Amino acid sequence: MHTFELLLVLVAASVALAYVAERLHVPLAVALVFGGIALAFVPGIGTVELDPELVLALFLPPLLQVSAYHTDWPAFRSNLRPILSLALGAVFFTAAAVAIVAKLLVPDLPWWAAITLGAIVAPPDAVAAAAVLKQVKLPKRIVTVLEGESLINDASSLVLYRFAVAATLAGTFSLSEGVFRFFVAAIGGTLAGWIVGRAAMWIFARLEDTLLDITVSLLAGFLAYFLAEQVHVSGVLAAVACGLVLGRQQHAAFTGETRLGMATVWGFVEFLFTAVVFMLIGLQLRGIVERLEGYDAKSLSLIAVAVSATLIVSRFVWIFPVVWLPRAISRRIREHDPMPPWSYPTILSWAGMRGVVSLATALALPARFPGRDIIVFLAFCAIFATLVLQGTTLGWVIRRLGLEQEDATLPEPDTAKARAELAAASLDAVQEHLDSDASEHGEAAAELVEEYKVRAERASIEGQDVETKTDQLIAQQRLRLVAIEAAREKLMEQTDQIDAEAHRALGEELDLEEQQIHRALGDV
Repeated sequence: MHTFELLLVLVAASVALAYVAERLHVPLAVALVFGGIALAFVPGIGTVELDPELVLALFLPPLLQVSAYHTDWPAFRSNLRPILSLALGAVFFTAAAVAIVAKLLVPDLPWWAAITLGAIVAPPDAVAAAAVLKQVKLPKRIVTVLEGESLINDASSLVLYRFAVAATLAGTFSLSEGVFRFFVAAIGGTLAGWIVGRAAMWIFARLEDTLLDITVSLLAGFLAYFLAEQVHVSGVLAAVACGLVLGRQQHAAFTGETRLGMATVWGFVEFLFTAVVFMLIGLQLRGIVERLEGYDAKSLSLIAVAVSATLIVSRFVWIFPVVWLPRAISRRIREHDPMPPWSYPTILSWAGMRGVVSLATALALPARFPGRDIIVFLAFCAIFATLVLQGTTLGWVIRRLGLEQEDATLPEPDTAKARAELAAASLDAVQEHLDSDASEHGEAAAELVEEYKVRAERASIEGQDVETKTDQLIAQQRLRLVAIEAAREKLMEQTDQIDAEAHRALGEELDLEEQQIHRALGDV
């Protein structure tokens, strides 16, 4: 089957699998991997060989960029210590643990090759984390730490991977040089991403076309990644930094129309790329199995189970002491950041799914690399085990620990307060304009005053006690949706009576208003 035809098959299959996953309440990533495995053994599909560099360059920049774009920067910054402890400390600790176990079970594997395996499987995957976290509702801090970790841990693991590969092939390694290059890669990648992000913002300020803005936003992540890779620094951190810049500056640079358009386009890109990535992971099974025909199946199974178990357990071994010891030792840390319940580190430990980065780096090993086939096999087993075991049970574990949050049918307190302040500021501005320029714009401003008074009253309802505001907000929501549906039916009756462009514009206005209701109050 040709590549283009296979791509169409994967896209079509991903739609069906997404529907099945939703009906069965199974994480989409797991369903897609199983779908890819099933397709791998369909006659006519053939063995699918991935170009690892193409996989990293094609899929990683946009997926990392969109995750960074939606990152809550103040929350990310306030949780930087736990994020770095996972993105750096947990990666190196896990890599060491996996390397020791692999070396003990596969004595012929050189030490640096074992460390290479550890670096490959050490980082939880940003794409896998985002795909699974969408299915559950966790406290905001846990989500912030997990997403923050997955954004930057690839950089630390890839640096360790490259040094381990070089040391395996050359037989030498300099620790001081490795540390120096790590910091150069991290700082250089972040700087490259910031430069591209700022350049993109400069371009956005001079464009007045939504489609052009969206196109530039798509290109920015790729440009940041390739620029960083060309100067031998971290392309991963470059894509992340670029996404953070765009996300932080979006309200200053983009119109409302552009933001809505970007949300739609990026949502499509995220789904499509995520689906194809996980199905490609599953499709690799056939080729991996064929290359291991000379190995003993029982021994391979035991090694795979041991490595996967080490991968999971080592995260627990790292996280619990890192969470508790600093607070137990330092009173200042306890006062600033009290001891969290034990359920928090449990969820952080269990949410360690691996994904496309691990697979791509394993496949990128040179053909003459010692133990390449067994390393690729063990990396695939680790990805499969964490996605299936942890991905499918994460929701259950969260519910058992009592951490799942209820569906929000009301705005959060901070959101309600901010909305009230926005409504008050809008009302004050219009009233001030009415007072200062009543002769010219008095009638128009007076109408706006009434509109903003209604908004201010609605925002004040959100500040009332929970029982009162629940009844009033739900009643308002249902009435507004009824009104919108009636307007939409009336618009459909006038399809042949008004201009097509006007009809489309009116329909979009109704759609946006309906979307605003659902976003503000939740779907009840």
